[in-house]
Amino acid sequence: MNRTLVIGDIHGGLRALHQIMERANVSKNDTLIFLGDYVDGWSESPQVLDYLIALNKKQHCIFIKGNHDELVYKWLADSKDNREWYKHGGESTVTAYAIVNATTKNSHIEFLKNLKNYHLDEQNRLFIHAGFTSMNGVAYEYFPRLFYWDRTLWETALCLDLSIPKNSFYYPKRLTLYNEIYIGHTPVTKINETIPVQKACIWNVDTGAAFKGSLTIMDVDSKEFWQSEPLSDLYFNEKGRN
Repeated sequence: MNRTLVIGDIHGGLRALHQIMERANVSKNDTLIFLGDYVDGWSESPQVLDYLIALNKKQHCIFIKGNHDELVYKWLADSKDNREWYKHGGESTVTAYAIVNATTKNSHIEFLKNLKNYHLDEQNRLFIHAGFTSMNGVAYEYFPRLFYWDRTLWETALCLDLSIPKNSFYYPKRLTLYNEIYIGHTPVTKINETIPVQKACIWNVDTGAAFKGSLTIMDVDSKEFWQSEPLSDLYFNEKGRN
């Protein structure tokens, strides 16, 4: 059976990525959609990118850009340092790259450069790291960086009054444009959840792997999902983004 599987924010947690691939029994016939933030947090950001580059040669993968991926790309490609970034997972990435050779760094730069802003499938399902602000959808977004920085789409869904009819003027138009929207970026652990959360048409698959949560992979058709052990257990001697 060919499945479409979506994967939440990894944040340098290669051990968790191995676990979910095994637990979901991923095969070469599955399409894998990664929602971004492959780096920053745990100690294996370079190894995560190596793994994803190799995986892409074996099966159909779609890689979405996350905000942390943009930060690492700017650091690797343009030597743009950012001390604030260090406090949000960047320090572990800088440390990890100290032993990475130039050839590997260049392959990572190329990978990060070619990440997609979003993916829209034939069933009108949108896969995006963070969100968008245009009332007319992603094709009309004036500020493309918001695809991987915006939080207002998720916040709107969280605050939605469920008594408002979907055809009402007061129903947020952004939540009517796509059959489903899959995001990461804002961990569901912030609302005290540990598994993927649906609000309106949005599925949030970031289950807090950057902090003390698990990494999640989900079948977008059946909604069955599999999770790793909490990353704070897998990397018990590290801080991650805590």
